[in-house]
Amino acid sequence: MKIFTAFMLVMLLPVCTLAQTSAPAIPPVATDITAEEIQAFIANLPRDRVSDLPIRTVEVTGNYRIGVFGVFRPQQFPGGSNLHPVNTTEIYYMLEGSAVLVTGGTMTDPQPAPGASLSIRGAGIEGGVSRRIKAGDVVIIPGHTPHWFSSLDSDISYLIYRPDPDNRLELK
Repeated sequence: MKIFTAFMLVMLLPVCTLAQTSAPAIPPVATDITAEEIQAFIANLPRDRVSDLPIRTVEVTGNYRIGVFGVFRPQQFPGGSNLHPVNTTEIYYMLEGSAVLVTGGTMTDPQPAPGASLSIRGAGIEGGVSRRIKAGDVVIIPGHTPHWFSSLDSDISYLIYRPDPDNRLELK
């Protein structure tokens, strides 16, 4: 047993050291966004269309960017399905309202989005996973994944966190 334990420690030591990284010469600076800033930002978004705008985008250690976006989506305009053919993951954090979100599956009637070179829009999704989401829920949508709010029970507002390994997001 002692030999086995010693063997396992020797085998795991390289894994543990690989998981550690050296500290940067200049320590990174943390970024904060207060609840008041988020509430004011969401409150000032247009109410007559879907708004998806950056609150803050920063460069972080590891040579990538991450953005925090505020979204307001009025009930009368649920919108079509989306697919972003990029490596950027979207993490939705629901602030207000409830809706049915469909992810995966196959987009119906896919077309390049007008004015957006890295987005494909469709009429809906067939064969995806449907889930009812509400305030407080989190959904992680990897890049290259179709997604669609198939129905909205009310106006909804949410934050989107976008880790961007390809540094496409503009700093703000």
